[in-house]
Amino acid sequence: MKALLITRKGWQALDKELKYLWKEYRPEITKKVQEAAAQGDRSENADYTYNKRLLRQIDGRVRYLVKRVEELKIVDYSPQQEGKVFFGAWVELENEAGEVVQYRIVGKDELDTKLGYITIDSPMSRALIGKQVDDEIVVQTPSGAKEWYVNKIQYKAFTDE
Repeated sequence: MKALLITRKGWQALDKELKYLWKEYRPEITKKVQEAAAQGDRSENADYTYNKRLLRQIDGRVRYLVKRVEELKIVDYSPQQEGKVFFGAWVELENEAGEVVQYRIVGKDELDTKLGYITIDSPMSRALIGKQVDDEIVVQTPSGAKEWYVNKIQYKAFTDE
């Protein structure tokens, strides 16, 4: 079973998206559908067809977000986490070749590889949980086992330093 965890910032982003879709975007598209429907024959009305499809997509996303926001558990930072890797941590790793990478452990709804966000369910995260600076981890990858050393652990972004 996948972890139903999320950071507070991640939950707020989902909640903001849900409110926007429901209170602003959906009413706007509903109005367009009504205006297009008032023009008569709907079978050849591209505006009507497009906006009706868009409305179904919005409704699907709203249903997903309502359910998701309710089932997720927000994990806030706790001072007891300092010095060890837990959910929400930013971690800097280095391999023997001197390659340095930085990751943040987040829930699946926050996954963003461009930002270095990896899910708590990933092999890398599972190997990191509970580790401390200078610990060595071994991660199984499709190309074999990879070794990394933990250089830094913090609970604020490395860019905020």
